[in-house]
Amino acid sequence: MSRPRGYLLDLDGTLISGRRLLPGVAALVAETGGRFAIVSNDAEHTPHELARLLGRLGLVVAAERIVLAGTTAIDLVAQRHPGARVMLLAGPALERYARRRGLRLSTGACDIIIVGRDRRFSYRRLAAAAHAVSLGAKLVLACPDTHHRGPLGEPVPEVGALAASILSCAGAGECEVVGKPEPLLFRLGCERLGLPPQEVVMIGDNPATDGKGAMRAGMRFLHVRPGDFVEGLGAMERKVA
Repeated sequence: MSRPRGYLLDLDGTLISGRRLLPGVAALVAETGGRFAIVSNDAEHTPHELARLLGRLGLVVAAERIVLAGTTAIDLVAQRHPGARVMLLAGPALERYARRRGLRLSTGACDIIIVGRDRRFSYRRLAAAAHAVSLGAKLVLACPDTHHRGPLGEPVPEVGALAASILSCAGAGECEVVGKPEPLLFRLGCERLGLPPQEVVMIGDNPATDGKGAMRAGMRFLHVRPGDFVEGLGAMERKVA
């Protein structure tokens, strides 16, 4: 098996846990020689925000090396549907990003609903979104994840849980998923590296999203657990599926 020329790195559970950098991560990233991009189902931050957060944790990553599901979903809608009325269920950072991309944000009648990680999700927002879907609005999900585990192992609601409540209330609706395991984020990550998928390895902790998505994108996958990075990149590469 040829040695990879580049790496796509998952974020939560792979590089960080909560607000903590996992052991061995900084050394491993340095060992890639800059041949990496971060590909994450994060649906709350922008790449620039995340770059600043990682910098505070001791990991210097340029925003241009970060591909996120939330901002990618907004980019996709802005490119495909210029001028569409959009209900955005997400935090303030993505609202600002969406406005910069020219989206017309609405809290009522809309053509498209983008579902990100919305900490302000409420009964009123659920009712408005379900009503819009019942009238024909399309759902665009940043990612399908229903939850992730918090620092104490507790379930933290994610995009998929919010979307499930909307669809359950609306009865049915058209739905598109942008993030992993769909292949788009993987393709964008490879484009950032300037490499074809077959020369890149996806490194992540979740076979259902990182592994399945890598396979669909034509990439190899390395399943890691917290602490694996202390082995070094060479030892890890020998485990690549």
